[in-house]
Amino acid sequence: MPHRVVRLQNGLRLLHIPTASPISHFGILIDAGTRDEPAQHPGLAHFVEHTIFKGTEKRNAYRVINRMESVGGDLNASTSKEETDFYASFLSPDYPRAVELLADIFFHATFPKKELEKEKTVIFEEINYYNDSPSELIFDDFESLVFFQHDMGKNILGTKESVQRIHREDIMDFTCQNYTLENVVLASVGNISTEKLVRLCDKYFGSSKLTEGTRRRKPLGEYHPKNNITRKSTSQTNVVTGTLAYDIHDPKRIPFMLLNNILGGQGQNTRLNMSVREKKGLAYTVESYFNPFSDCGLFSVYFGCDAHERDHCMHLVHNELEKLKRQKLGSMQLYYAKKQYLGQLALAQESKLNELLAAGHLALFYDEVSNMDEDIRIIESITAEQLCEVANEIFDLSQFSTLIFDPEEE
Repeated sequence: MPHRVVRLQNGLRLLHIPTASPISHFGILIDAGTRDEPAQHPGLAHFVEHTIFKGTEKRNAYRVINRMESVGGDLNASTSKEETDFYASFLSPDYPRAVELLADIFFHATFPKKELEKEKTVIFEEINYYNDSPSELIFDDFESLVFFQHDMGKNILGTKESVQRIHREDIMDFTCQNYTLENVVLASVGNISTEKLVRLCDKYFGSSKLTEGTRRRKPLGEYHPKNNITRKSTSQTNVVTGTLAYDIHDPKRIPFMLLNNILGGQGQNTRLNMSVREKKGLAYTVESYFNPFSDCGLFSVYFGCDAHERDHCMHLVHNELEKLKRQKLGSMQLYYAKKQYLGQLALAQESKLNELLAAGHLALFYDEVSNMDEDIRIIESITAEQLCEVANEIFDLSQFSTLIFDPEEE
């Protein structure tokens, strides 16, 4: 049976996946990220992620950190285009400690001015790190190219100038508008019964009232493919090419996930890796990605190579895309593609933290989340015809945008 989302006494949603592991995970997942920031404050969502741990009404920053670390636990967070996550990993008997701490952070963070100013310098160094890492920076810049002048194209970190402008009032306004009842899910994977966890969450989360959401996200608008070449101080060319794809609600996203795995997913036997790296030796890394969002999706291919081999690599990438459009997988090819993908999904669930984040994100959109048995059933039902259909819908090269970081000329 799928895992159902239950409601606490104040309406807050809770998803729990019971396990027998001695390690458990609990988190607050929020449907609010970079695209929800006001135009004048790029990087605000990420800044909140950093500073929410800097003190509450009853704890200073050290006591917040030490509350989990003193018992061997871990406290962490992340920000993306549409989501912000706060979560803890801990020994299962410490569930009350983790739930109480995250509730304290979520409802009673004080964002002290002194800590805000200190954390700005930390984020400046994070920005420096990404600017010095073209193979990572190129993905943010590619999204800015594809989602031109739209909130989805904003850099998650913001700029030093935009971060410097952020004040405590901006944080309070952002959390008030976005950390609302229908935008929040509590998620848990661990060794505790659902009934006991509901009581625990009702104790620390259920008595606090959350406001109803009034936020409206800006629709994406019309997409126009773009191409850009930028000179960078690098020894190799970095390339990202891709286009819009299916959103999180589209049933076609599932066959496309399988197709993307065949093309350039995790395995060393992907078509891109075999064509570009194994047969030709032209790149160390060549991969494809599919990221479904609430109202759109993004498909992309990345590779890094010698500047003189850039066009050759691009030709090989296009070749593999065209093959998937024209040539249906044979029955044995499809069988092993499904088997590989299902095996990867099962291995990914060995990390219960990954399972928490993946299931929790789905719970933001659905009232129930599939389990492994349901995933197997859905993936096993995918046909070669469906894979050809989604390939022809997404792999239209005339609709591809491309960003190239070429080495500076000597």
